[in-house]
Amino acid sequence: MSTWSTPIPRETTQLRVGRITKAHGLKGGIKLELYTDDPDRRFTPGATFTLQVPDDSPWSGKTLELDELRWYNGHPVAFFAGIDDRTAAESLARIILWVEQDADAVTGEDDAWYDHQLVGLRVLRDGVEVGTVARVDHLPAQDLLAIDTPSRGEVLVPFVSAIVPAVDIAAGTVTVTPPQGLFEDPEDTSRPETVTD
Repeated sequence: MSTWSTPIPRETTQLRVGRITKAHGLKGGIKLELYTDDPDRRFTPGATFTLQVPDDSPWSGKTLELDELRWYNGHPVAFFAGIDDRTAAESLARIILWVEQDADAVTGEDDAWYDHQLVGLRVLRDGVEVGTVARVDHLPAQDLLAIDTPSRGEVLVPFVSAIVPAVDIAAGTVTVTPPQGLFEDPEDTSRPETVTD
């Protein structure tokens, strides 16, 4: 007697791991800006990337498969299957690369989280909930937590340890110690008008 079992689908999420900046050389090399601290794991030969492009791009709905990642003067240069010359490489400029990630996977680093792990966490200030994490903005200078608050709408908080000292994924919370005025309206420090007759 045999039985059929249906595999339980794993929940996955998309992770942004890099952005194509420009062509490198004449044989299809492409310079990358990396958004991952683990390029050796993310950019292995055979890795497949989903592409974030405008809807009218010829690359819309397509994927890229990595042949090789090389380093030139400390800068990562990718070679993708089917991209064999500079013209093809130039057509990929500014495309953002995403990979599938098991939603339950851990980063393997202390004090490092995937964006999907942070979104939805309750934000606590002095033990009081002030909002929830809506998204993480990755800017050149630093990352920002976009927090939805009931009183001020969206508040952007620098994602640095001095202002975000604790993230507890298990408890579903982020603790913040922001400067005065970030979550409340600034106090009116102007002088009261004097009335004269």
